[in-house]
Amino acid sequence: MEIFTLLETLEELLEKSRNVPFSTKGIVDKEQMLDLIKEIRLKLPDELKQAKWVKEERQRILVEAKKEADGIVKEAENRIIAMIDEHEITRKAYDQKTEIIETANEMSREISKGTKEYADSLLASTEDVLNNTLNKLGSQMAEAINLMQISLEDNIKTIQNSRKELK
Repeated sequence: MEIFTLLETLEELLEKSRNVPFSTKGIVDKEQMLDLIKEIRLKLPDELKQAKWVKEERQRILVEAKKEADGIVKEAENRIIAMIDEHEITRKAYDQKTEIIETANEMSREISKGTKEYADSLLASTEDVLNNTLNKLGSQMAEAINLMQISLEDNIKTIQNSRKELK
């Protein structure tokens, strides 16, 4: 590029110029500087126009490529969604999932009910044994029985409360 060569020549001229005493200013050949500036002006417009065109063309290509890429992505997304919605395996999997969840919930309810019934049965048997023992001891050993009676009644109340909590 000739313009860079001209700018380098201009820079060399400034660097080789003599300094004015007690300042940072320099003395340059005015005619030589003006000639260089004219040459730069003559060569500058074509190169600027070309650079501007390259920049605009690059931008246009980028915009066009982005539009095309967005279109491809959108089309791919639509095709994937359609394939998923229409696919028989997916529908069957959803149906099977629902069925498995319903079965598991039913089994859970049955297990919970069975556990409560078993605990209630054990507590009822224990309550019966304690009531029978209390009835048999009835009138024997007055004070000892009184203490045992109180203890057994407390146990019975505890069992009854526990049974109530199960229900």
